[in-house]
Amino acid sequence: MTTAKPAGRLQGTPAVLFDVDGTLVDSNYLHVYAWQRAFDDEKLPVAAWKMHRCIGMDGDKLVRTLSDDAPDDVRERLSDGHSRYYRDLLPLLAPLPGARELLRHVAGLGLQVVLASSAPDDELEALLKALDCDDVIAETTSSGDVDTAKPEPGIVQVALDRAGVGADHAVFVGDAVWDAHAAAAAGVPCIGVLSGGISSAELEAAGASPIFADPQDLLDHWGSTRIAELHTAGSQQ
Repeated sequence: MTTAKPAGRLQGTPAVLFDVDGTLVDSNYLHVYAWQRAFDDEKLPVAAWKMHRCIGMDGDKLVRTLSDDAPDDVRERLSDGHSRYYRDLLPLLAPLPGARELLRHVAGLGLQVVLASSAPDDELEALLKALDCDDVIAETTSSGDVDTAKPEPGIVQVALDRAGVGADHAVFVGDAVWDAHAAAAAGVPCIGVLSGGISSAELEAAGASPIFADPQDLLDHWGSTRIAELHTAGSQQ
């Protein structure tokens, strides 16, 4: 697992770290459907709302939580089933309102756009295709970069390391309480979006602030956020 360098040694261009599922791409409810099919196959019915509450959590932890710590072979089949059903849904992936424009705007400000995703490589490839913004994305992460994903801070730390910046020169944008917890553990401020289906109150309680409806809302008000502060700091370097 890659770890971030001490913040004091890093002086790269300030970076905006983005979660992808539910933050930039409208995929959370597709994941819920895929998990529901996988659990049904194992005769382990779980209500969809409980699945939704776990989306964005480390995959292994999600399976353990929803299956009540089922045996290894069952958990493996659940994960494989989710991947299989999710692949069938890939044509439905679409960027959330304003997602592409937000990424291009951040890059246009001279800031690094970093996708701090914990999706498997094949899913990340599909998400990147849906976003169609490869030309402005400086760095990406995936589930293979860490042993345990969010809410552990590893993915955020790897993203900082790849961007070559410390936590004091970054901000994280995410849709889940797991994003906010991971960012906080890495010392990075977190901006929340409601597009993943989690309430403003819950995101705020987890440490995200301010909260916006979706990427378009954040784009419309970026000047009041840490993104503007990072832009000013970057301009003075």
